[in-house]
Amino acid sequence: MTTAEHLTHENHAHAHGDDCGHVAFTHGDHTDYAHDGHIHRMHADHVDECANGAHATHQNHDHQHGDDCGHLAVRHGDHTDYVHDGHRHAAHAGHWDDH
Repeated sequence: MTTAEHLTHENHAHAHGDDCGHVAFTHGDHTDYAHDGHIHRMHADHVDECANGAHATHQNHDHQHGDDCGHLAVRHGDHTDYVHDGHRHAAHAGHWDDH
C-alpha cells in the first residue's frame, strides 16, 4: 500500500470519532471517515484527506465489487470505493486500485 499524502482538510470544524454520524472504517493503521464525498482521517489536532499520491494497482484481485458484493461502498470524489481487507478499492481502467 502506498503511503498516504499529508493533505490537511482546511476549515473542518467537525471532530470525527465514535458516534459522529459518519461512516467509519479501518484503513491500514487508522480509521477513516466518509464525509461529503471525502475520506477523512484524524491526524494530531486536525483532519487530513486520506488519499494516496500514486496509482497503486491491487494485484491479483479477482473479486468484482458492485451493488451486492458484500463490501462497504463509500463515495469518494467522483467514484465509489469499496472497503475490503483494511483498504479501499476503486475501479480504474479494467482493474482495481488500492486507495
